Amino acid sequence: MASLTSNPKVQLAATAVVSAAVAAGAVLSYQRLQEGDRVSRLKQSIPQPSDNGTEPALQSVTRVGPLPKPDKEDEHNQALAHRAQNGDFDDELILEQLARNRVFLGEEGLRRLRAAFVVVVGCGGVGSHACTALARSGVQRIRLIDFDQVTLSSLNRHAVATLADVGLPKVQCLQRRLVAVAPWVRFDLRLQKFDKAAAGSLLEGWEGDQRRRPDFVIDAIDNIESKVELLKYCHDEGLPVISAMGAGTKSDPTRVMVGDIGASFEDGLSRATRRRLKLLGVSSGIPVVYSTEKMGEGKAALLPLPEEEFQKGSVGDLGVLPDFRVRILPVLGTMPAVFGYVAANHVITKISGYPMDYQPAKARDKMYEAILAYVQASEEKVVRMFEGGRVDVCIGLKVPITPGDISFLVEEAFRGRSAVTGIPTKLMLIRWKKPQQTTLVRIGEGNEEQKSSNLRLRDLVCMTKEEAVRHLKEVLLGDKSLEDVYSREVIELVEARQKEAEAYERHR
Repeated sequence: MASLTSNPKVQLAATAVVSAAVAAGAVLSYQRLQEGDRVSRLKQSIPQPSDNGTEPALQSVTRVGPLPKPDKEDEHNQALAHRAQNGDFDDELILEQLARNRVFLGEEGLRRLRAAFVVVVGCGGVGSHACTALARSGVQRIRLIDFDQVTLSSLNRHAVATLADVGLPKVQCLQRRLVAVAPWVRFDLRLQKFDKAAAGSLLEGWEGDQRRRPDFVIDAIDNIESKVELLKYCHDEGLPVISAMGAGTKSDPTRVMVGDIGASFEDGLSRATRRRLKLLGVSSGIPVVYSTEKMGEGKAALLPLPEEEFQKGSVGDLGVLPDFRVRILPVLGTMPAVFGYVAANHVITKISGYPMDYQPAKARDKMYEAILAYVQASEEKVVRMFEGGRVDVCIGLKVPITPGDISFLVEEAFRGRSAVTGIPTKLMLIRWKKPQQTTLVRIGEGNEEQKSSNLRLRDLVCMTKEEAVRHLKEVLLGDKSLEDVYSREVIELVEARQKEAEAYERHR
């Protein structure tokens, strides 16, 4: 044992082990100190409740001023933004940052986007995400309009706000954070509530130049009066606008869509907005982002204030402004982001000229069911024609088509229009070519027999009901050829659409 302890190699190894243990202990102690310090600073940064257990009221915001106690990062970002907006920034760096948008939208599309001037009215959950997407995508002139300030409850849905921004005007918070992402973006901050009286000045041209009107306006207001006044003004002045309807109480992002204000449904804010606009003579022509999600048992709903809140005094004190909102609106933090990005996506594609074909603006389940019934009825007539007019052969006849197939054919393959005249109403689907032999398919015998039509998606064409009735009589049940009834242009269009249906059919 003595010889081992006196061995220089053993002594060296022991020293290394002890040193490593000491070093590891020191590192772990340092990390614990750092973690404790971070937690302490984070706790100190959160506004403390007052003695009576309620949050202190935020001071009224009357102007956008210097950042409160700007840190070194803020100073660096503002200095960089100042340089970039004065042309002292390599354009190649900007194009590299926008490279993915550049290859997607093309050179001309990105050029239009970079030259655009967009106004975002309402900078909360929806507006902040829309603004963030615009700045990151290349829009270089953005006007932000909002009278409100960041609160602790804003942080579950705001795109960029942090604890350090609590109490800061929302418009200033967005500029503060986004200049660190895109310093070349010029922000025009308007700390003001939108109303009809101020509409002219708030939606004026860039830097007062009335010839430089907004290329687009995003309505992200959650107050019905202000929303209606904004949309009415944009409609009358011919300003392109897209309006975000209610994200509150919604939870299914797959139900969010873009449609015309006149056709949106399953959305209380949309319904109320539409009703008031109709009274002002505006019934359509305004695209809106809305959700078709249905409310149901167990789902969140707009809640009234608890009775104890009324006992404390005027409920108007609970709103941001008098009579602004005094009900509790449950909001899942992800949904305003979805609404905001859908609105921004609409603006980006419209300004850049990128083609965008939306799904129909309202659910058309009943229409699909009616079309499916018509397909069934017309197929039965075709079968009877080949089976000597016997009615019994059609009893229990099935067609291998679903409402989902109907939806695809009508909305996607035929773009919601008749292939014959382009009319978008009273649409039906019907077999295009007259079969050369019976279309009846029999499997089994007796009570176990299954009867179906050999109809495929690629066999169908979209027409109005009147056109389909004529087509059935003259082509499918009559002696006329397609060339006798339709022009070469219509026939070629139908063939092209049927190829799309064939491709879909292979993967359904």
